[in-house]
Amino acid sequence: MEPWEMHAWYADYLDACIRHDLAAIRSFVDPAVRRSHLPGGADAWIDDLAGLFRGFPDWRWRRIQLIVEDDRIAAHVRGSGTHLGEFRGVAPTRRHVNVAEFAMYRIAKGRFVEFAAADTSLELWRQLGVTEP
Repeated sequence: MEPWEMHAWYADYLDACIRHDLAAIRSFVDPAVRRSHLPGGADAWIDDLAGLFRGFPDWRWRRIQLIVEDDRIAAHVRGSGTHLGEFRGVAPTRRHVNVAEFAMYRIAKGRFVEFAAADTSLELWRQLGVTEP
């Protein structure tokens, strides 16, 4: 893909995420995707997002910056939502959270094949007012 195509492709992915459309999200993820410090595979990717959406039914992302080079994307987004459902064993707090997210992706044949990101869980737990479960 050309850089402008990758920008549009990522915008489509982010739109699927904002809609919480897990089937559409899966179409962007290679079945054997490798994720740093996380279980690999598309099923694990989808399971993680499904858990996030159950815990934060209004979760949204806003793109801050996107850099494309060769087969790689660097994304800075802000994720936010209200904790209205159980999330990783934590009962709903009704608190709104807003976290900066930084991720690197490698794309092959129109799908994510590698993913690495900064761990934002400590900031998420801090904003929820709980210690890490």
